[in-house]
Amino acid sequence: MAQQKTKMLRLGFIGAGTVGTALAVRLSSKGYQVVAVSSRSQTSADKLAQSISGCRAANDNQAAADAAELIFITTPDDAIAPVVSEIQWHSGQSVVHCSGAASTDILESAKRLGAQVGAFHPLQTFASVKQAIDNIPGSTFAIEAEEPLLTTLKKMATALEGDWIELKASDKVLYHAAAVIACNYMVTLIKLATDLWQTFNIPTPKATKALMPLLRGTLNNIDTVG
Repeated sequence: MAQQKTKMLRLGFIGAGTVGTALAVRLSSKGYQVVAVSSRSQTSADKLAQSISGCRAANDNQAAADAAELIFITTPDDAIAPVVSEIQWHSGQSVVHCSGAASTDILESAKRLGAQVGAFHPLQTFASVKQAIDNIPGSTFAIEAEEPLLTTLKKMATALEGDWIELKASDKVLYHAAAVIACNYMVTLIKLATDLWQTFNIPTPKATKALMPLLRGTLNNIDTVG
């Protein structure tokens, strides 16, 4: 019964980019009510709304916020605080950003108006909307929030077929650094490796293709052996 009640929360999204679209589509497919979306690009908002039954594209961020009880802020990181500060929040609402680097401190303007605040970051790399939707299951979500929002977000992570970890605000810098090392540094190392292959006249596409089985084997060993 408690899970059903959680799923009946009206969800809104401010930001209809890759992360926002993927989360909205996945949550809707798991029974959550995604009722409104707004975006800097009205075309993006319209496209997302049309893909989810019962969702409408709001004309502005305030309208999207007014329609929902839990609102995800899925804008670029540098836009989160300015966007949140322009909205008139109220008690009974929850405002959640999806940044991996920022803590909930950037949602202070919403908290002052009585809203609960949280962070819900999917630890995943998203190159496209389709890839993002496909990659969410199995991902870990880094959650920062207080109760009762904390439990709500944990249930969402589980519903999305993912795992979750609970972070404090002070953990976010090192959490983000670890993600950068694991993801971005690997890309850099592969680039260096393919550059070395060019010294013996193997072009980058062929070098990448040759190295991929080695990379997959290495990742599989880490996953299965440690």
